[in-house]
Amino acid sequence: MYVQASFAETDPEKLLALAARYPFATVITPGADELWVSHLPLLARRRGGAVVLVGHVARANGHWQAMERGDGAPTTAVFHGPHAYISPTWYATSPAVPTWNYVVVHAVGKTRVHHEGPELTELLRELTGEYEGRQAGAWSPDRLPADFAQPMRGAIVGFELAVDRLEGKIKLSQNRSAEDRRGVVAALEAQMSEDSRAVAALMRETGPSES
Repeated sequence: MYVQASFAETDPEKLLALAARYPFATVITPGADELWVSHLPLLARRRGGAVVLVGHVARANGHWQAMERGDGAPTTAVFHGPHAYISPTWYATSPAVPTWNYVVVHAVGKTRVHHEGPELTELLRELTGEYEGRQAGAWSPDRLPADFAQPMRGAIVGFELAVDRLEGKIKLSQNRSAEDRRGVVAALEAQMSEDSRAVAALMRETGPSES
């Protein structure tokens, strides 16, 4: 990923926090003849000093076969944060040109698949536990009758991506003056788009530039 120095984020804790905040990822694995691309939620597990991303795909999705090649296929997971158009009319400084603000995290590593067994069962518990939350009556796969759960588990394939490299690009007008940034935040907050307001909130979190 091309990342200008102004927008590079290298702190793994910040990058993992963003991945957790925006967990619906684009997963890309090279196959024998084409790239396999799937869109799915991922969870990060820590194992000692290492990070492993876990998820699953439908067994009918040939992506898992690409993941299973050799000693683990090189795979990239892309976590997309909010993004928004930035008009040069929002800056105090002129002349200027339009741009786009956005947040993205890339996690790169090799994959290992799980067809059945306790690893797959635990993965499903983790995923549903994360997104059901602690609400009263939260759903769990343990509620399913065995004769229903077994064929459902057989219809999916779990996988792990052992992260070798994390890359982040946080492009939030850091290269603009504090006055320009304030203009961008105010304009984004006035937009109807949820993404635009989310970008404004992230800009407030990161703080204004003093340049």
